[in-house]
Amino acid sequence: MRRSGNGRDPDDVRVLIPRILRVSGAIGWRLLVVAAALYVIGQVVAYLAAIVVPVAIALLLAALLSPAVRMLQARRVPRGVATALVVITGLAALGGVLTFVVITFVRGVPALGAQLTTSVDAVVNWLTSGPLKISQAQLAGVQQEVLDTLSANQASITAGALTTAATIGEVLTEILLVVFTLIFFLHGGAGIWQFLLGAVPQDVRTRVDVAGRRGVAALVSYVRATAVVAVVDAIAIGIGLAILGVPLAVPLAALVFLGAFIPIIGAVVAGGVAVLVALVAQGPVSALIVLAIIIGIMQLESHVLQPLLLGRAVKLHPLAVILAIATGLLVGGVAGALLAVPLLAVLNSGIRSLRSEADEHTDPRDVHTSEPEQSGPDEPGLDRQPELDLDPAQEPDRHG
Repeated sequence: MRRSGNGRDPDDVRVLIPRILRVSGAIGWRLLVVAAALYVIGQVVAYLAAIVVPVAIALLLAALLSPAVRMLQARRVPRGVATALVVITGLAALGGVLTFVVITFVRGVPALGAQLTTSVDAVVNWLTSGPLKISQAQLAGVQQEVLDTLSANQASITAGALTTAATIGEVLTEILLVVFTLIFFLHGGAGIWQFLLGAVPQDVRTRVDVAGRRGVAALVSYVRATAVVAVVDAIAIGIGLAILGVPLAVPLAALVFLGAFIPIIGAVVAGGVAVLVALVAQGPVSALIVLAIIIGIMQLESHVLQPLLLGRAVKLHPLAVILAIATGLLVGGVAGALLAVPLLAVLNSGIRSLRSEADEHTDPRDVHTSEPEQSGPDEPGLDRQPELDLDPAQEPDRHG
């Protein structure tokens, strides 16, 4: 084999390729492999969505209810009895709230419908007598076109109703799966985790165990804080709607509560519905007041409640939250948007733990998943933002 004076083979084409191109190529094909793997995983998850989504929701509920089970156990209640009490109490509370909301909504719809009719009549009068001067014949033509469109698409509407009926059956089945899975998570979650750890190589099992516990602690912190924020938002907006006399204040407050579990987007959508109802029922002035209330509550949530309750335990950049929700909404719809941020919080805490030198010798038993501060490794310099704000002349000397 011929070699040049510097020991390289002159026939080796690698010497002709710039280093930056070789590095970019090596990184590129690895990224393609990772992207292909993620695509395959996404396709499998999408195919099994009817199972994956209920299990994920059950995991969120288990993170919310597990502290109650531990509290009952601390009072010497057997774990099986504690699990049964928590699940039954939770289902009873949820059923009672939903029943109350549905009954209130059904009772309030006729009044809202009458108000909507009045508003439509006012709009029609403005169109005919206002600056547009639209004739009654033109409005009648538009009304006839709407009726013709509905008649022409009656078959599609009927098929959609049948599809909705089938969807209700699927939803009921998935709800049963959520409850069934929740019981096992609350009763034997530790055993399930130890079983999953059995698939991890022995030499890294402890690190993975610690990282997993950090992730669960982040999930518990996220769900607990989000539930508190949702309750505060719902109560505040409900009181504001009740003071203004907006109809359906209780169902709208319940909608705000549910929407708060999808950060940013959920609050915007639920708030938009409340503003729309206020606009239809009481006019633009009341709608503007409701809009101001919602904006004030969102500001309180963003600048006070979220930092105070979540803190650095599951600290996520707002851009990361927005991108996660957008990706989840694109990939999995409403369920994807609901689960995107909790998944991001778990991955953030788990990856931080795996990369942390402080967790190399941490005993998994010392990580308590019910304590928010356990969601991140205790290492100095984890949050570097304060250091970036220091003037170089004022930065403390770390070497002396």
